Amino acid sequence: MSLRTQLTEILPPLLPSNPAESIKGTELIRLARFQLNGAYSDASLRYHFSIMSCDPASPIAKVEKGQGYYRRTAPVPALTGAQELLALSHGRLDEFGADHEAVDQALERLRKFRAVVMRYYDVNGRFPFVFRQAFTHESPLGNLWKFPEVALVDWETGDAPDGEMALDPTMLSLKQRMGLPPFRLHAARLRIQPSLDSFREDFFQALSSSIWAQGGELIYAAPIVDEALADGLRRLNAAFGIGVISFGLTPQALDDLPRPANILNAHPKETEALMERIDVHRLAAPHSRQHMDWQALDGLRRESPEIERLIQWLSSCISNGRAEAYKEEG
Repeated sequence: MSLRTQLTEILPPLLPSNPAESIKGTELIRLARFQLNGAYSDASLRYHFSIMSCDPASPIAKVEKGQGYYRRTAPVPALTGAQELLALSHGRLDEFGADHEAVDQALERLRKFRAVVMRYYDVNGRFPFVFRQAFTHESPLGNLWKFPEVALVDWETGDAPDGEMALDPTMLSLKQRMGLPPFRLHAARLRIQPSLDSFREDFFQALSSSIWAQGGELIYAAPIVDEALADGLRRLNAAFGIGVISFGLTPQALDDLPRPANILNAHPKETEALMERIDVHRLAAPHSRQHMDWQALDGLRRESPEIERLIQWLSSCISNGRAEAYKEEG
């Protein structure tokens, strides 16, 4: 039996499932030797640990920052991408044999995370616009590749961000004459749990759903702790420019948060406490384009009234000379 085959069988019980409790390579070698057949050097074992940690099919994963290893767990079928849950009715999910309680829990986690993202960017001077209608149970699955969950607007002609800020009329006029938008608009895709099995789909959906904007972002709730996963995302960012960020919120941490409505309507002290529970980490910065793709935007405008509402909101802010938070109807 080869060394790799032996390690594939031996390692799972030795590895902790929690990345925060990762085991050092030296200790893992010591434990593995008790069960190995054959005399292998420490260097050979370390080499195999390193190679196997880059393989999504192997049981061992390496933490992104540090020297420890932990047990890689397979994602739950039909729950790996939280956005798919919004686009699929319970009837469609039944085709995957999904547990309704698990589905409801995953949906609640996504709603909480979306509320956290909105509150975080509200506090930090970015103006979020949430797409909801594009992902109802009646919406086509193709919308997953056309629309983001959230559009993030950065006004570049205003004063200090305070939820509502005055826009400089001189800069507005200058940018208009130069054919430049007075804001930077990025389309963001939200995901709960990063995974080696699904990160490429997550990334390219973020890319596809942001072609009309000036840039795109992939925002994960959970921390990105797997070194191979982090490296894969950085490589895709270097090639295609989609930014990657995590909020440091595990699924269990999301379960402990208040209801989404309470997050969105939190008082300043409550918001401050919420922000302390977030550990935002920028893995890769987005590559921002100077212009939006107006032709692509106009095509989406014909398909979705939400694009029309987004345009009207931005136009209203420019006309009124104030950057105001989007207020949903009803």
